[in-house]
Amino acid sequence: MQMLQSSIGRKLVMAATGLCLVGFVIVHLLGNSSIFIGADGINAYAEHLHSLGPLVWVFRIVLLGLFGLHIFFGIQLTLENSAARPIDYVEKQNIRTSFGAETMIYTGLAILAFVVYHLLHFTMHVTNPEISVGVLPLDALGRNDVFTMVVLSFQKFFISAIYAGAMVALLLHLSHGIQSLFQTLGLLNGKTLPVMEKIGRAVAVVAFIGFVSIPVSILLGLIKV
Repeated sequence: MQMLQSSIGRKLVMAATGLCLVGFVIVHLLGNSSIFIGADGINAYAEHLHSLGPLVWVFRIVLLGLFGLHIFFGIQLTLENSAARPIDYVEKQNIRTSFGAETMIYTGLAILAFVVYHLLHFTMHVTNPEISVGVLPLDALGRNDVFTMVVLSFQKFFISAIYAGAMVALLLHLSHGIQSLFQTLGLLNGKTLPVMEKIGRAVAVVAFIGFVSIPVSILLGLIKV
């Protein structure tokens, strides 16, 4: 608890939780990409998760806890930085910065809003229940028909646009966040920092293309029921 009273301690918590969240993004992308195999691919993936029973909800609770800590300390550190400089610079010069770095708080809040929508959409079936609830019961093998739910959802341009917009926020957030978390953990130096910046951008681009390719492929009719 004493560690959390300092900005350095809070930054370390943000870095540690951020690293866990990056790992989740990668695993989640691999799982979602099973839709390109077809209905059997993603339905089998969903069935495997469902078979884990309570462990899935334990994982979700832990993940939401990490996400909550990351957001809380991110907002707190941003407010502290603003309070430390109540009067803005007359002429501001940014050295070794990027648009992703300057918009971290905004892209983070955008991702938070998207996560809430995503849970309401695909997990709780609150938004667009005519799609998610109506087709979820069965596929040909008696499994939850996640494939049909996803395809029918992303055939709606508005839903696909929301997901694509959220992935732009994720792209910007990861492009700076990955190298920043390793820098905070003290794992970078002057030589390795530029390399990690490139790796961070590459991971962000791969994640963006991977996630966006799903709704785009469905809108183009490459994936259909």
